[in-house]
Amino acid sequence: MRKRDGLFKMLGLCLLAGVLVAGILFPVVGAAGVVSNQASDTVESMSSELADVPPPLVTTVTDQDGKPIATLYDQYRIPTAPDQISDAMKWALISVEDRRFYDHHGVDWKGTIRAAISNTTGGDTQGASTLTQQYVKNYLINVIYRNDEVGQQKAQEQTIARKLKEARIAIQLETKMSKEQILAGYLNVVEFSRRVFGVGAAAQAYFNTTPDKLSVAQGALLAGMVNNPTQYDPWNHPEKATERRNFVFDKMVENRKLSKEDAEQLKKAPLGVNPEGPNKPASNCVGAGPEHGFFCQYVEDYLLEHGMDKDDLYTGGYTIRTTMDRAANHQAKASAEQQVSQTADNVANTLSLVRPGKDRHEVVALAANRDYGPDPEQGETFYALPSGVYNTGGAGSSYKIFTAAAAMQQRVVGIYDTIPSPSFHVSNVFIGGADRCPNTADGTSNLYCLGNASDTYPPEMTLQTALQTSPNTAFVILEERAGMGPVVNMASKLGMRETMASNLYGGPVDPDSDDPGRTVSQLKHFGPKPNYPGNGSFTLGPAPLSGLELANVAATIMSGGTWCPPTPIKHVVDREGNPVPIKEAPCEQAVPEGLANTLAVGMSKDHEPGGTAHAAAAGVGWDRPMIGKTGTTQANGSATFVGATPQLAGAAQVFRPKGGSGGLCDGGPGNVYTCGEGNMFGGKTPARTWFGAMKNIMAGEPARPLPPADPQYERMNG
Repeated sequence: MRKRDGLFKMLGLCLLAGVLVAGILFPVVGAAGVVSNQASDTVESMSSELADVPPPLVTTVTDQDGKPIATLYDQYRIPTAPDQISDAMKWALISVEDRRFYDHHGVDWKGTIRAAISNTTGGDTQGASTLTQQYVKNYLINVIYRNDEVGQQKAQEQTIARKLKEARIAIQLETKMSKEQILAGYLNVVEFSRRVFGVGAAAQAYFNTTPDKLSVAQGALLAGMVNNPTQYDPWNHPEKATERRNFVFDKMVENRKLSKEDAEQLKKAPLGVNPEGPNKPASNCVGAGPEHGFFCQYVEDYLLEHGMDKDDLYTGGYTIRTTMDRAANHQAKASAEQQVSQTADNVANTLSLVRPGKDRHEVVALAANRDYGPDPEQGETFYALPSGVYNTGGAGSSYKIFTAAAAMQQRVVGIYDTIPSPSFHVSNVFIGGADRCPNTADGTSNLYCLGNASDTYPPEMTLQTALQTSPNTAFVILEERAGMGPVVNMASKLGMRETMASNLYGGPVDPDSDDPGRTVSQLKHFGPKPNYPGNGSFTLGPAPLSGLELANVAATIMSGGTWCPPTPIKHVVDREGNPVPIKEAPCEQAVPEGLANTLAVGMSKDHEPGGTAHAAAAGVGWDRPMIGKTGTTQANGSATFVGATPQLAGAAQVFRPKGGSGGLCDGGPGNVYTCGEGNMFGGKTPARTWFGAMKNIMAGEPARPLPPADPQYERMNG
C-alpha cells in the first residue's frame, strides 16, 4: 500500500513538474494556462521594473570642500561590481544556495523536481529557488516593494502563480545579464540584518574590510546569513550563526571548493566579527556629530521644504555638497560654548553665519553651545536652535533695524537727521499699553507708553547715534511716523520671512486653535488692521525669531539690499553624477541699494566707544569696519547681536529654549544661567560670542570698507 501511495505521489509530482515547465515555456496550457497567463501579464512589466527601479543607496552630505559630514539612508548599501567580490564569497554563496548556478538558465529543473520529491515524500525539506530566482524575490522585497507590505507579502506567498512569475522573470534575466552580473546583483541587494544590505556594506560592517578581501570564513558567515538574516545575526545569535557558518563550510566541501581538512580547521575559529557591533555610519544627521549636526539638519529641512521627497533623499544615493565652512563652523561652536556651558540648564547660545552676495546667500555655519544629539541630560538636543524659530523670548532692540529702514524708505528721516529720544513717551497712535499708561480718550484701553533703559540719553540724537545707543522711545516715535505696515513688511523683506509667517509661539499658524496667539502670523499681529494702527512694541523685538534669518538680514544689508534665501546647498548630484536642480526662491532687491548702504553706515558705530557692543569688540581687539546692532528683551530673558563685515554676516542669540518666566544672568564667559531678575544684554554674551568667533574667522581676510551712504538717505529734514 505504501509503495502504491509513493508511486501516486511520484506520478503527481511528475505531472506537476510538467505543468510548471509548460506554464513557463508555453503560457496557455489547459487549466494551468489561466494561472500562467495571470503571471505572464506582469512578467514583462516586472522584469522592466527590475531594470528601472534602482536599489536604495546612501546619500552623502559633505562640507563646502567635499569632505563628508553625514550619511542619510534607509538601507546601508555600498555598490559593488562583480570583480570587487572575492571568489571565496562567491563560492560560499553558490555552494550553500545554488550549487548548479553556472549550469542552469534561471530555473534549475533538476533541483525543482528533487526538492518537490524530497519535500513531498517526507525527506529533508529543500528549497528549489536558484540564485537568479532569489535575486528576483529579494529585489521585489528589498527594492520595489520596500515600503509596501502587501507587495512584500505577495512576493513571498507560496502560490503557483507567484512561483511561475518569479521563474519566468529569472529566465528573462538570464538572457539579459551574465552570470557574474546576476551573482553580483544578488549580493548587492540581499539583506544582512541591522539595515545592512549588500556584500559591500556587510564586509565593512561585520569585518572592517572590503568585499574583495573577504576570506573563506568571512564569506561563509555572510553566505549563511542570507537565508535568515535575523536568525543568524552573529551578535544576537552567535551559536546559531556559528552552526550556520559551519554548514556552509560543509557545502563548500561537497562542492569541491574547500578541503575537508581546511573546513574542520575553520570550524574551530571564532566568528571574527567586530566586537562592538556593526561598523556602519549613523543613518541620519546624528552621524554628523555634535558640531555639524545642526547644519546637517538644516540641509535636510531645506531640501524637504524645496521639493525633495524624504524617502528619495534617504534612498537616492545623492551627493549633497553644502556651503558649510568646516573651520568657521568650528570657531562658531567654540565661541558659543566658551560663553555658555553646554549643560547650562535652559540656556541656549547660538551663532549663525551667512555669506553676503547679490546672487546667493550661503550659510557658512550653524552652531550652538548645546551638542546636536538625543540626550538632553548631556546637553544635547535635536531642536534646530540656530536656524529654526526657537528663540521664543525675542530679539529685543535688534528689530530697531527694521524701524530705521522703514522710516528712511518712507522719507521720514535720514541717517544724519535728528530724532527725539525722551526718557518717557506716551504714544498718541498706539494703544494696548500697561496699566501704568494713561487711558485712551474713550477709556476703553490704555495708550502705549514706554521709557528708555536708562536716563542717560539726551533728549534728541541722530538716527545713526540712536542705532548705536538704542533708546527705546526714539524708535517707537519713528514707528508712529512711518506706520506699522511699512515697518513689519520691512522685517519680512530684509529677511525675517519664516519668522514673520510664524505665530506668536514660533510655530505654524493654526486658524482652528483656541489660543489667539496661534491663529495669526506675527506679520498680521503686529501690523495695522482696520481701526487699529498696529502694535508699537514690535520695534522692541518681543516675539519668537530665527537666529539664521536675523543673520540673513545683515547679509541682505551688506549685499546692497539684495535678499536671497539662506541656502545651505552648493549643488546636488544623483548616483550617476548628474546635477539635481533645487527649486530655491530667486534673489530679489528688497530695498534700494542706496538705502541699504546708508543703513549700513548708520549701523557702523555700535562697536565703537559709546556703542552697546563696544566692550565685546574691544575685548578681542576688533579693528575692522562692520555693522552691528544689539538687542535685549524685557526682563532680560533673551538677547541678540547681529552684525556683519562686507564678507560675512552673523547673528548670535542667547535665550531660554524651554521658555519660562524670569531672566538670564551673565556672570562672565562660561557662567550664564537662568535667574529671577536678569542682567543679560545683547552687548554681553551674544556680542562676545559673535566677536569671539568672527575675530578668528576673519583673521587673514582683508579689512574691506563699508559702502558709502547715499546722499538721498542722509538727510530729509533740511
